[in-house]
Amino acid sequence: MTTLSRRRFLSASAFAGASLLAPPLWAAGDPRVLYVQALGKALPDADLGLVVRALGAFYSVEVKTLGRVDLPKSAFYPKRARYRAEKLLDFLGPRLPKGGSRILGLTSVDISTTKGKIDDWGILGLATLDGAACVLSSFRCKRLAKNAEHARVRFAKVAVHEIGHTFGLDHCPNRGCLMEDGGGSVLTTDREYDLCADSRRALTERGIELASGEIPWPKPKLK
Repeated sequence: MTTLSRRRFLSASAFAGASLLAPPLWAAGDPRVLYVQALGKALPDADLGLVVRALGAFYSVEVKTLGRVDLPKSAFYPKRARYRAEKLLDFLGPRLPKGGSRILGLTSVDISTTKGKIDDWGILGLATLDGAACVLSSFRCKRLAKNAEHARVRFAKVAVHEIGHTFGLDHCPNRGCLMEDGGGSVLTTDREYDLCADSRRALTERGIELASGEIPWPKPKLK
């Protein structure tokens, strides 16, 4: 079963991606440990830090960061000067430490994958079939952003949304929910703030514990 998303991509939008298969939920006794892996030297520490804060604010997981690593040369696509997302996932999968539940790769470079007949389509992120790994890029979060902080907040919101998909969440029809379908535009993140009651209920029903941390961005004015 394939679930389309604006953040994860297989056959959706220019800003999007796809949840390739409903991932397994927590098994009894499994640790709730999520690892964040910075890919490349260009991603600001502030971007990494806000993603870590955001994940911990919404999900009852232990978030750990791994040391920065260089982007793998095998994933570089010289024709478009991008990195192939599926190859980054191949790189990330074996890097998930023993006992970890998820690994989230973060980068600032443009990433892409194949969309239908289009060989190279720029995206925000992509996830593995089993939901254990996903990769996100801040590159498209900068489009029409007011400043670096604005783009950083978008990136962190995308991370919360993306991990929500790995926990089995579909898109939410409620405007302003972090699981809202953006319809192909990163701009919709600007009106998002929190996980709505419906998304929270769906997570709880799947055995995912929610956190009650402080949301690390201001509440937007919905239009």
